[in-house]
Parts: sequence; structure tokens; C-alpha cells
Amino acid sequence: MSFPKYPGYRDSGVPWVPVVPAHWRTGGLRWLAKRFSGGTPDKNTQEYWHDGTIPWLNSGAVNQALITEPSTFISESGFAYSSAKWIPAGALVMALAGQGKTKGMAAQLAISSTCNQSMAAIVPAAEMQPRFLLWWLQSNYQNIRNMAGGDMRDGLNLDLLGEIPCPIPRLDEQTAISTFLDRETSKIDALVKEQKRLIELLKEKRQAVISQAVTKGLDPDVPMKDSGVEWLGEVPAHWDVWRVKDAARLESGHTPSKQVPEYWEDCDIPWVSLNDSKQLAVVDYISETAVCINELGLANSSARMLPTGAVVFTRDATIGLAAITSRPMAVSQHLIAWCPGERINALYLLRVFNVMKDFLDAATFGATIKTIGMADVKNLVTPLPQVSEQREIAAFIGVRKSEFDALISEAESATALLGERRAALISAAVTGKIDVRSLIPQPEAATA
Repeated sequence: MSFPKYPGYRDSGVPWVPVVPAHWRTGGLRWLAKRFSGGTPDKNTQEYWHDGTIPWLNSGAVNQALITEPSTFISESGFAYSSAKWIPAGALVMALAGQGKTKGMAAQLAISSTCNQSMAAIVPAAEMQPRFLLWWLQSNYQNIRNMAGGDMRDGLNLDLLGEIPCPIPRLDEQTAISTFLDRETSKIDALVKEQKRLIELLKEKRQAVISQAVTKGLDPDVPMKDSGVEWLGEVPAHWDVWRVKDAARLESGHTPSKQVPEYWEDCDIPWVSLNDSKQLAVVDYISETAVCINELGLANSSARMLPTGAVVFTRDATIGLAAITSRPMAVSQHLIAWCPGERINALYLLRVFNVMKDFLDAATFGATIKTIGMADVKNLVTPLPQVSEQREIAAFIGVRKSEFDALISEAESATALLGERRAALISAAVTGKIDVRSLIPQPEAATA
């Protein structure tokens, strides 16, 4: 859809928006809004936090564009003995620190509240419509972070916020722009939500297909028997059920000493560690690793070189992420590896691990980092058809998985394009590249 433009433009005088409609003004945020930071009552004084009635926000609150509920409440005494200040409903809040940990940066208050010292309150003056200002700030997320040194720093402060340049349309235009963006982004957000739900359903269906093939086989009419294993249920009557360690050799890993620099110089041996978890979550085969070790480090640790075709498996943090090595490599102590014997196909074993997720989660322990003990690892079981049938099952899964992966990729691409369109639409509207006034119903004139 094409949008109309303004009849004329002029140089804005600010770098973030080179030109603006000829009748728009520009100015710094310090002249357009009152700015102040919040405060946090002493966390060691219980009465400041017990039975609180005053809404209070932390930086994570900006992950939602409209804040309708506080992060928590503080007491009257907590408010009195801290630098927290009331922020009126309708005002904006911005995260000054912790930006790398938050998905957003600025939000509007639907309630009156207070906030912590890592946030700034922005109360727009009469000439700035709060919602328009919010859209402007959100569209300049990276520009604002760059003011504080970029992605790796949290150096925003009230003075820097005052230097943020802002376009200043007439108030009626600001209202029209914010109304237009509220409406259009809601439509886009609804489409994104549909695509994300589609992705979830496709992933669920893909997992169901893998699970059905691995545990029940490809013949729907085959006689079944109780496997004696809760997570497996019934399996084809002609299948065996073995412990994995009896079908594949179990290997553990290790980390060469970090205190010996020579173990970490000129490294060229792929070494699978928890740094590869994201890769292991999505690939079937692994050939490159985030970290490598060298021959000296390997020789002076209990890590061993694994052959091509070993199935590596995380036993800490996210349990059961697995992939097949496509070349010789080693693993850290946070992983184990299975070297398949003659009775099991590596790709079939990988698919078995793919469907073990719920069972593996139930077998984990640890409050900070989840882990699965070696005793439980050694007792893991697998359904075991003949190798020829394993290969048929793995091939079938490969075809169906590819079909699902293609559909998921299409939906993810559509989601990304919608996100790009959303960002472009916001930027175009708040900078005046498009004139949306005619696209918003105007209030009817009063009759005498």
C-alpha cells in the first residue's frame, strides 16, 4: 500500500531525520519534556517492601509498550525514605541501564507509578503528545543506545536524554500519527501472532511425526507390545528394547586446564561444549564448534577424540541436545557421546534422543544448572528395530522433517518481513515521510 506525502519538506537540522515536512519544527527533548529518575528503597529494610501500596517499576517493565501493572509495590515509608518519585499516568518511562537485558527501551504508563533509579520518567510538555513521543523514541532505539556508547554499554543518563532530537508536528498531527500507528501496528502484530502460532503448531506436528515413527514404526497395522518403559509405551511386537549403552559405546568429555596457556594456543581440534547449545538445538550434524582445543590439551586431559558419526549429547543445562559428528572431534565434560555399534544407526539414535525430551527433563536435578547423572544416562533405553528398519524410519523422518522445516522457514520469513514493515511504517510516520492525516477519521464538526 502506498501512502501520500506532504507537499513540501525542509532540512531538519538534526542527523536522525535529515528532512521533515516544511511546517514541522524540531527540538531537543530537554525542552519538550520533564525528565527525572527514580529510586529504590533499601532492600534490607523489610518494612519498605512489606504490605506496600505504592506501585513501583524496575527496568524490565519496558518490555511492554503500555504498562498496566507495576513490577511490585513499596510501602509509604519506603517511598518516603528513597528517591522514588510519582510519575503520572500517561507519562513515559525509559530504561537507562540494563538495556541489553530488556526487549524494549521505552513504555507508556497506563497507571500512576514510581520506578527505580535505572529508569527515567519522561513527562511530555503540552506541545508533545505522549503517544507520539513514545513512537518516536521506540523508532530510534539504536540511535539512543549509540548516544551511550552502543550495545555493550549502559551509559544513558538524564542529560543524554535531553539531547535526543525530536520532530514537532502540530498536536493534531501528532494525534493523527499516533492513532494511525496504533491501528496499523495492531494489525501487523495480529498477523505476527498468527505466524508465531503457526510456527508453534508446525513444530508440534513435526515432533509428533518424529515421535510416532521412532516409537511405533511406519506400519500402522503392525502388532504391538508393552515396552515396559513409561515414556515409550507400546512398541511393535518384533522390536527389542535395549539400554542405549548396550547398543552404543558411551564416551565422556573433559576440559583441558585453563591455567595452562599452551593448551589453548593454535587450536584446531573441534571441541563440542555448551557454547554450541544453540547449534545443537537445530542441526542434525555438527562440523564446526565455537571453541577448539589442541593436541597438547587433548593429551593432557581425559577428553578423547571421537570418531565421525558419534552422537554428542548435552547432560548439563539444556539436557539432551544432540547431533552427529561429521568429523573427528572431542567434547567437554558437559556432554557425553555415543559411538553406535552394529545394532543401531546413528541417525535413528539421534531421533530417539529427539523424542526423549520430557523424560530427560524429569530425570534432571540441580537448582542453578540442570544436569542428568551418569547413573541415569547409563539407564537410558531405546526401541531397537532391525538396522534396516531403523534406516527406513530415519529416511522417512528426514523427508517429513524437511517438509515441516520448509514451512517453518516460510513462516519465520513472513514474521521477519512483517517486523521490517512495522519498523519502516513507524519510522516513515514519525519522520513525516508519509502524510497519514487523511487516513484517520476526523471528528465531526459540532452543529449549532
